[in-house]
Amino acid sequence: MTPATRWADDQPPLTELTEAQAGWREEVRAFAAREVAPLVRAMDERARIDAGLLDKLFDADLMAVEVPAGYGGRGGTLLDTILAIEALAEVDPAVAVLVDVQNALVVSALLRHGSGEQKRRFLPRLASGAVGAYAISETDAGSDAFAMRTSAVPDEGGYVLTGRKAFTTSAAEASVFLVFARTTAGSGTEPDPGSRSFTAFLVERDRPGVRVGDPVAKLGIRASSTCDVEFDGVRIGPENVLGEVGDGTSLAVETLNIGKLGIAAQQVGLAQGALEAAVGYARKRRQFGEPVMNFQGVAFPLASLATQLEAARLLVYNGVRMVRHPDAAERLRACAMAKQFAAEVAERTASHAVETLGGVGFTTDGTVEKFYRDAKIGSIYEGTTNMQFRTISSVMFR
Repeated sequence: MTPATRWADDQPPLTELTEAQAGWREEVRAFAAREVAPLVRAMDERARIDAGLLDKLFDADLMAVEVPAGYGGRGGTLLDTILAIEALAEVDPAVAVLVDVQNALVVSALLRHGSGEQKRRFLPRLASGAVGAYAISETDAGSDAFAMRTSAVPDEGGYVLTGRKAFTTSAAEASVFLVFARTTAGSGTEPDPGSRSFTAFLVERDRPGVRVGDPVAKLGIRASSTCDVEFDGVRIGPENVLGEVGDGTSLAVETLNIGKLGIAAQQVGLAQGALEAAVGYARKRRQFGEPVMNFQGVAFPLASLATQLEAARLLVYNGVRMVRHPDAAERLRACAMAKQFAAEVAERTASHAVETLGGVGFTTDGTVEKFYRDAKIGSIYEGTTNMQFRTISSVMFR
């Protein structure tokens, strides 16, 4: 709570930030305006992150928000990560996704499940220049992620990793992959395809047998790379097992839960950027002798979207609190609600922003057409909308 604000019951609104939190958000917004905004159009057209911008993201601690200072990071909180993703997405959702995967998935998993030795090995790298990627999806294992066929067969005290991951975000830039594979306790034996035993592995890109495919062409968030990653007999030592052998399912569920909040924050930021563009245009655009914001047909829909956006933001910020809830089902429910609703609001807001700008909104000269393209993925990745409804309803009827 800021010093100038006092609440009689000592319960400030969820959106009331501390002075440090508000300062961090403004710092990221200033960074986005200064360093990201001038590059957005070119990165979208070239479908890749600017290399110089990537260096600046590391220099600004945006790739290591929660990494403790002792490992070279900012030493922030999960809310700091969420605020950073949201602020970046107001300018470019593609850059926000890069920061999201690094912090909310890879770093988060290491902080919560890594051994002391693993943290000493990987966190300084992830804080100083190494991009991380989360490799779980496969061509036939999307919403049903645990239908995966990638296997890790015990061999000579370690494992041999074989398989192909699809739609791996940030793979083109990544030097460290968090990979999920089927495992078995029997040495040299292939895992049963029907087994539910999975394990998470930290795999360096430069290991023999790791191959990253070309980025796929996408409708939106084009600067964020999405690639297949092949693991052809990659040898992994036991020191690269994250968590316990066979515990990959619960590790994935927990990390993806936080990942949903990261995507929800990205969608909130996207909606904020689109709404601001629409409001700004309605202020200056004149028709019939007056600004179009004076017409209820323009102003009222924007007011409705502003209300929905505030509700989405509240769900996201509450989700950050809920990740510490003792009931795992409640944690799942809160994060699923935040992700589902934020994605819905973002797509609706971006679509209406295009309509508010009219013909200008339909051209590539403005910003809202990119927000519109970027918004669609929100209802797909980190669990489709129907998967979120499945989670929410399962908690309702448990």
